[in-house]
This record gives sequence, C-alpha cells and structure tokens, in this order.
Amino acid sequence: MDRYRPWPSRLLRLAVSATMALGFGPSGLSSAGAADQAPPPAAGDEGLHVEVIKKGLGKEVTIRKGSKEWYMLVEVTPENTVVVRQEKDGDQYLLDESETHDRSLTKEEVDSAITDYVNSVKTQTKKRK
Repeated sequence: MDRYRPWPSRLLRLAVSATMALGFGPSGLSSAGAADQAPPPAAGDEGLHVEVIKKGLGKEVTIRKGSKEWYMLVEVTPENTVVVRQEKDGDQYLLDESETHDRSLTKEEVDSAITDYVNSVKTQTKKRK
C-alpha cells in the first residue's frame, strides 16, 4: 500500500499481525497524550530508541537502532483496521507488508499489538548480538 510510504525517506513502518494482537491481554501503554514515550531502554537495550504516537483511534511505533529502523502502524476506522509492517536498514526496505481486517480493533487490542511488537523487536535485537 503505497499511501503509507509516500516518500523514500519515510521512517521504517512495521506492524504486528492483528491475529497476534488479539491473542494477548491489554498493555500498560497509555494513550492519554498525543505522543507516548516508552521508558528508557533497559540494560542490554543500549542504542534502542522507541517512540509511540497516537494516530486517531490507532497508534504507530518507530524503533531505531543504528541504521536499522522498525515501524508499525495500526490504523483503526469504524469499519476496519489496517496494520502496516516495515523494516528498513539504511535506505533498503527489508520488509514492507500490510493487512486489512474487517473490524475495528479495540483500544486495548491496539495497545497490546504495539507492546508486543516493541517486545519482539527488543528480543530480535538481543538475539542478533
């Protein structure tokens, strides 16, 4: 879906599957503000910068470490949910996929999807060391 990557320099966009999001309970992420910042990286996560931003009824998360970027967008409308996943190393996209689901995810499901995605990237980066 090109509308999610309208220019080449756009940050990495990556999303977890809605199926995974539905399998986990609510997360501790708050959507009270316009932008939610994750806590500073824990020991072993040095160099990992996580930024979560509320987007309408959904959210997006950008995670950066060196030249590597991961991006996830969960776009919720009253009719459906679009989940976009992208992974980028420098200017090269390693992953660029999207899913459309025929129902709206709840706030708790969106929060859970974001939290699960952040945790999966943290695990992925630890394994690659």
